[in-house]
Amino acid sequence: MSPSPLTSRRRFLRTASALLLAGVAAPALAAPTATLEISTPMAPPEWALLERELLKANAEACEAFFARYFDERGYLLAVERWGANDGPDDAIENVNDWPHLHALGASDRLLELSKRAFEGNVRQYTAARTKDVPFAREGMYYKEFPVMTDWQHLSEGLSVFNLLGLSDPKDARYRDRVKRFSGFYLGEDPGAPNYDPQLKIIRSMITGSRGPMLRKATPLDWAGDPYEVKGFFMEHGEESYEQTLRHYDEYGDVVGDAPLNLQSTSLVLNAYMLDQEPKYRDWIIGYVDAWIARAQANGDVLPSKIGLDGKIGGPKGQWWSGTYGWGFSPVVPQTGKREDRNRVPRAFVGFMNAYLLTGDDKYLDVWRKQNDVINAQQKTVDGKVMAPRMYGPKGWYGYAPGPYRLNGLEIWYLSMRASDRARAPDHPWLTYLDGKDPAFPARILRKDLEQVRAKAQAQRDDHSTPDTRLADAALDINPASVTALIHLMQGGIHIARPPWSPSSPAQGGALLYARLRYFDPERRRAGVPEDVAALVETLTDDGVTVTLVNTNQVSARTVTVQGGGYGEHQVLSVSTEGGPAVAIDASAFTVRLAPGSGARLTLKMKRHANPPSLSFPWDRA
Repeated sequence: MSPSPLTSRRRFLRTASALLLAGVAAPALAAPTATLEISTPMAPPEWALLERELLKANAEACEAFFARYFDERGYLLAVERWGANDGPDDAIENVNDWPHLHALGASDRLLELSKRAFEGNVRQYTAARTKDVPFAREGMYYKEFPVMTDWQHLSEGLSVFNLLGLSDPKDARYRDRVKRFSGFYLGEDPGAPNYDPQLKIIRSMITGSRGPMLRKATPLDWAGDPYEVKGFFMEHGEESYEQTLRHYDEYGDVVGDAPLNLQSTSLVLNAYMLDQEPKYRDWIIGYVDAWIARAQANGDVLPSKIGLDGKIGGPKGQWWSGTYGWGFSPVVPQTGKREDRNRVPRAFVGFMNAYLLTGDDKYLDVWRKQNDVINAQQKTVDGKVMAPRMYGPKGWYGYAPGPYRLNGLEIWYLSMRASDRARAPDHPWLTYLDGKDPAFPARILRKDLEQVRAKAQAQRDDHSTPDTRLADAALDINPASVTALIHLMQGGIHIARPPWSPSSPAQGGALLYARLRYFDPERRRAGVPEDVAALVETLTDDGVTVTLVNTNQVSARTVTVQGGGYGEHQVLSVSTEGGPAVAIDASAFTVRLAPGSGARLTLKMKRHANPPSLSFPWDRA
């Protein structure tokens, strides 16, 4: 039963913090579980005001960016090309992280523009055609999906799409697409035989809606049709199309499976999270488990080449071979020198997805063991400990200072083990979670506000025109700034290259890995309600501490708090400082914040207790 007005008034006057286990506050809210009443007065902390301002500034800057670089159809105003440098994936990446912002609580306009950009990208690159590149002469997209490319670029091109379900999982077009796209890898489309279910291999590094490339790739396949480079921004510094072509001279070894293909699991996991159809879960677990077995058979190191017969190393038996593999150090045509381009670490996303599904530590342990093997090769050079990053016919090479700890932060975040924390690199967010830097939230939020301002200014200073821009020209000035918000509001980890950790591997197409998510039950949408701010202060294996505050001094706000990005964590109980624990035992609960109120909540939880779902909490109840 809801409390009477008299009871509520007495609680407000009598105690600084009131928690009441109640039923649904009103039929319109359709709250899935208990409602906690918070009436403790709390003047808005600096971090809370900065969070609200950052959400607002992001939305305004992104809307201005869209108006400048897209037309009303959602077409990117740039020269359309096929290519790994500047192809369709780069075009849609111009709105990267916009779905994240909406799911955090930014304006509905951001979701509208994200969808418009995706729809425009599909139409624009379905109509766009190559002249020389053979497989895209009838359209760069077929069945609304890239015709044939590698999973580094496929995943980057899906970075926006893979997050749209956070805010609108009932969108009929999204639901159709995520299942249809997944079908290209589950063997459900006879025109796209990308997967061998017996051997559990994706049959090529280059796949798509027209199936796998089962021949040696040519530089043309990667570079796209000839064009005049002069006058364009060239990310890799090429001075001619010939240099662009020569960049890909050594990119031919693509037949057979490769670790980058594990990034396909993000797409398939989204399909599973719509309705929990077992076939999607089974495919992910079966495919990732097959890679664990390959690592175990290869001395605890993930091989970067699997032949069409399922054998490690392909026809030559070289486990380190393959494009983007352990031994991939092609020549840079501008300098004549070799550059290490091992992309195996990006495969970690596939293991994160399997862990999200199961909570099974074996998906992390395979990476611990691999790191141990690599660190066993350490040597001291000029007094500095060095560890390798590459492997070739002559053994380990590509030594760099310090131990090999790539993905160490992510491993700790998922496991919450002290031993994994010791392996993780230093990180200012972790220092804050340890209680050693209380000024961190305000400082990093101000830094991100400055980043939004600087990128908005860069847009204003940009005098390029659509005929002088390639698809990747404006990527660096996309103003969306979400890393601090994900860390602080959700206790989440942003799988991208953060500004303070340039050595971290960027991960295209990754999902949301978060301890908490928020929903507005009154507006029936994802994200914190207007005026509400959240700060995660501690993370442990079985709990989280978060402060919620209503910065509005006149109106109450109601927020639904969910355990995990996809409801995978079960919230067992909630308590305030000095207050009794209130039993929840559900994946979500609702908090009613009186005007100008706030409280620090301690949640006890069982992680990875529920099948992950894109459904909103009230639809799961």
